Amino acid sequence: MSEPRMKLVVTADDFGYCPKRNQGIVESFLAGGVSSTSLLVNASAAREAADLARRHNIPIGLHANLSEGIPVCQDLQQVSTLINQRGFFHGKMGVRHVLEEGQLDLKQVELELRAQVRLFTKLTGHLPRHVDGHQHVHVLPEVCEVFAHVLSDLKIPFTRVPLEKGLNSAPRLPPHIQAFHTLVENDALNAIPVFTHYGLRWPNMFLGVTTMGQNLSISNLQRALSHALVVGPSGTDGSSSLVCDPPVVTAELMVHPGYPSDAHEGGCGEGPDSFSQSADRQHELDVLTQPSLLAFYRQHRIRVCVFQDF
Repeated sequence: MSEPRMKLVVTADDFGYCPKRNQGIVESFLAGGVSSTSLLVNASAAREAADLARRHNIPIGLHANLSEGIPVCQDLQQVSTLINQRGFFHGKMGVRHVLEEGQLDLKQVELELRAQVRLFTKLTGHLPRHVDGHQHVHVLPEVCEVFAHVLSDLKIPFTRVPLEKGLNSAPRLPPHIQAFHTLVENDALNAIPVFTHYGLRWPNMFLGVTTMGQNLSISNLQRALSHALVVGPSGTDGSSSLVCDPPVVTAELMVHPGYPSDAHEGGCGEGPDSFSQSADRQHELDVLTQPSLLAFYRQHRIRVCVFQDF
């Protein structure tokens, strides 16, 4: 390939969630449709996932989790502001509610994030190549400051800013999904100055909200990537985003391939959720392993890579 117009990291989230998710992510990587993955260290198949990453040389980062399952830090597993009365994290919306009520102890958040990094290092033998957030918890108000401080302290430079441009031209999302991602986008915008202050880095384009599940198709990916190429490397922030010499665009595509979880196998302590059991997981796998997708990348000079290639 001649000089690329875009350098694209394709990150498969939720590695370790269950054996079937692991299988699908590995198949996507071997087919060339995925270039990186993010590990849920408190998930039931995390050790298997780390072994698979090592066996297949899959670049792997941490999917920091404060919303699903059980804390990694043992001191926070019995009594802490991070868990509900049943001993589990508060959930995707629950953690946001607890934070809004001023009831989330940020010192406990830091303890848990550091514990997850330590467990990641124990499982993989190295620090995470990047860190993002399960259900985008890493851009939550106040949490983002703790998150950025921990990454900066550990010299982990790469993260995700889940702010997708061009949503007006995208397929219509269900109202509840649109509402959630509106919250995430607002949080992401507010997190940018914090991430910049701590010297974190991220691609100047993010994709994956409008191409999730059944919306993931060759045509929708072409739409999203073509829009990113037209917008160019202006970035979500001019100083700290991963801007290469023009006209190269840097981008991350978030994906969730796999095979549907069995009803009683997987998850982070409470069993697999409906998202993991959905046929959408295999649909994403099928799209990401299509030879026509790789042909599109070649045709449009899109180089699939990892964060360290920027």
